[in-house]
Amino acid sequence: MQVVVVGAGLAGLTLAHALVEQGVQVTVLERREGPGLETSARNGSLQHPSHAEPWNAPGVLGELLRSLGREDAALLLRLRALPGLVGWGLQFLRRATAAHHAAATRANLRLAQFSLQQMAHLRELGVLCHARPAGTLVLQRDAAALARATDWARQLERDGLAFELLDVDATVAHEPALKPVAATLAGALRYPGDERGDPAAFCAALAASLQSRGASLRWGAEVHALQAATGRVQGVRLAGGETLNADTVVLAAASHSVALARPLGLQLPVRPVKGYSLTLPVRTDAQRAAAPRHAMIDADAHVAVVPVADDRVRIAGTAEFTGFDLTLTPGRLQMLRQRLAALLPAYAAAVPDAAIEPWAGLRPMCSDGICLAGPTRVPGLWLHTGHGQLGFTVAAGSARLVADRLLGRPTALDASAYAPARHGL
Repeated sequence: MQVVVVGAGLAGLTLAHALVEQGVQVTVLERREGPGLETSARNGSLQHPSHAEPWNAPGVLGELLRSLGREDAALLLRLRALPGLVGWGLQFLRRATAAHHAAATRANLRLAQFSLQQMAHLRELGVLCHARPAGTLVLQRDAAALARATDWARQLERDGLAFELLDVDATVAHEPALKPVAATLAGALRYPGDERGDPAAFCAALAASLQSRGASLRWGAEVHALQAATGRVQGVRLAGGETLNADTVVLAAASHSVALARPLGLQLPVRPVKGYSLTLPVRTDAQRAAAPRHAMIDADAHVAVVPVADDRVRIAGTAEFTGFDLTLTPGRLQMLRQRLAALLPAYAAAVPDAAIEPWAGLRPMCSDGICLAGPTRVPGLWLHTGHGQLGFTVAAGSARLVADRLLGRPTALDASAYAPARHGL
């Protein structure tokens, strides 16, 4: 079997590796000059089953409307993006119910837990990413919010999500960097099963492992169109005119998968949602003394602060509906800087602006908050996209599901929850 995987980010590389392990001939095509250079590059760096909720929670419409014109809004809708969101947006809002939110969270949670198993397997094979299985602290600023979060965690505990409830003293004891802001906290939930790492390093390690196993990885190879005949996808045509034949083509090109599938009559319910991050150094004595030891999510500010390897800290967050625009908007970056200073004032003060590396990436968001992982109704065409903000969290698990289905093997989870068929694809 010859499989072409389009895209060399987390989705494409994890799938390619899962297939190559089973003896499949794989060619990975990536339009950029190397692996993991798009959304995988500098995302939040967490693998967090604890935060598997889709973004279309009940009340999201009001939140979007209130965000208009507010650069400090965690969830921001740009009016210029509306034309490209009409159909997708109606699906997104129609599923913003308590019942769907709970069901989608549990589907994502199962996939995230399975994905952690696959990540451990990859580490055993030598595919490393500076992983730290040290858990995540989710900070709450008031007692009512802490009580609501605790109740929700107890519901998910029945699905295997372990957590600890920490008061303020225990929170600060666990993460001493929070001592200056202890008076602003109500407590935290600690999720010991969460992990963190460097997604860019992971992509580079996956690419190296694939090459050592005989896979073909082609950089600067932009796919112009899918090649179909007699109702079946039979390969791809590159931007330069070259064609590659394949038994199966898998679109793992994040939101760019949409345009490639459209000529075949498939309307993928995936749109780009922009996220930002700042990566800060941990080099000087002052920075090392004040830097956090553990990954944290500030639930009120909607940001994650994550030690990436031993020499960097990353703050990531926000969701911006703005199409394919990758502009580094100063107001959004400043908002992240301010939220870091509010949470870790000593560390923020120890890092000069010139040492901060800003970044923005486009998360491929499926309208129901669950990835698209499996075959389409067009023979020969499969999907592995739509992971949204959960790419690092679930990609290895969904890759294994797709690989097992493609090879006709039993899957560890009910694959129908993630199958493109649920959207009529």
